[in-house]
Amino acid sequence: MNMNSENSAIIPGANFEQLFMPVTPENISENVFSLAGKIFPVITAGCVDNCNAMTASGGGYGVLFKRPATWCILQSTRYTLEMMLKFGSYTLSYFGEEYRDDVLFLGSKSGRDSEKMSEVNLSVIETPLGNVAFREAFLVIECKLVQVTTVHEADFYSEEAINYIGKVYKDPDEYRKYVFGEIRAVWEKRGG
Repeated sequence: MNMNSENSAIIPGANFEQLFMPVTPENISENVFSLAGKIFPVITAGCVDNCNAMTASGGGYGVLFKRPATWCILQSTRYTLEMMLKFGSYTLSYFGEEYRDDVLFLGSKSGRDSEKMSEVNLSVIETPLGNVAFREAFLVIECKLVQVTTVHEADFYSEEAINYIGKVYKDPDEYRKYVFGEIRAVWEKRGG
């Protein structure tokens, strides 16, 4: 990964814990329905020298195997999914409205054949668990990959879901993957 942009450079020696404070999943100050439906998170997987990020538009929070968990929906061809499978972990980073263009840009092209990570005004930073997040985020959730499930046409029951799937996916190989991760750490920005 080439981090040419001054704004996108990895922050050498930056202390993540000086910027973020740990909170429990139960004490996330943001409403989880806002996080899952109104604020698009950036999913990032990899390490500081080799990472990729994408914008997520669907997902949620709950309990899986008696542990706090997240779930998100990724197109089966996404490079970020490939990185999640390779590294076994990922982060969800949430940003204020002032970063909306950068967040949406990360979902507009693949990092497999571009240097999109250096084209945004966001700074990659390593978490204490060795994951990658962004300095500008107000909330970072670190997850350990637990399960990836591929949905099939027969899995949809409501008329709305069946119609949506029929319009969006012409080939069953394009069906999205449901990715489940155990929440390992939650970090909120210090001072706001």
